[in-house]
Amino acid sequence: QVQLVESGGGLVQAGGSLRLSCAASGRIFSSYVMGWFRQAPGKEREFVVAISRSGGTTNYADAEKGRFTCSRDYTKNTLYLQMNNLKPEDTAVYYCAASTKVFSTTHADYNYWGQGTQVTVSS
Repeated sequence: QVQLVESGGGLVQAGGSLRLSCAASGRIFSSYVMGWFRQAPGKEREFVVAISRSGGTTNYADAEKGRFTCSRDYTKNTLYLQMNNLKPEDTAVYYCAASTKVFSTTHADYNYWGQGTQVTVSS
């Protein structure tokens, strides 16, 4: 098992930046594929990025390519999402997730979830 705690969300103007953090505890961090998902009001949870157990492979959703960067720090057991050039359509609750299964862009393949952190981008 693993416990995930997100932080770093907040209110930012369009074009600004935020860095989200996901602190993992419990089972060894490198045992999990990690990912970020987001959910806006009235919409289904959608994929943002996945990162492999080794950190060597990342897969970004098309809307985030070139703007978001995901990384994992094994010394701190922390997953990061650096978000630049934010847009109002990025407004959502962002969830950190961990999977023991497969490298996946599908939320159903993730076993563990954080509580989410709100990101609001104003225009």
